Amino acid sequence: MSNQLLIIRQTEVAELGLATPAKLPVGEIIAQHRTAQDQSAENIAASIGIWESSPGQFKRHVANREFSHIVKGWCVFTPEGGEPVELHAGDAVLFPANCEGVWDIKENFRKTYCIF
Repeated sequence: MSNQLLIIRQTEVAELGLATPAKLPVGEIIAQHRTAQDQSAENIAASIGIWESSPGQFKRHVANREFSHIVKGWCVFTPEGGEPVELHAGDAVLFPANCEGVWDIKENFRKTYCIF
């Protein structure tokens, strides 16, 4: 077992990479995504980093579980077959494996994530 730590720094102000359009947009406003400090640990099959999105709606599908801490902004996430949930700066959320749904980003949104 490795004791190597994965660390993301200055999550509120870290510079992020180039923005790219949402892969599964819903509606006419196409959200732009970007990431930073994406790191993977193969020995524990996990990755961490910072993710940011501009306003817009798009579908979500991630095969693994994801824990996220919202750093800034807010959104409404509607899980497939579930009720809409508001997520605001300071909130944390755990998405189960294979969680599908629709992100509705209301204002510039930044989160840290751990996908495992």
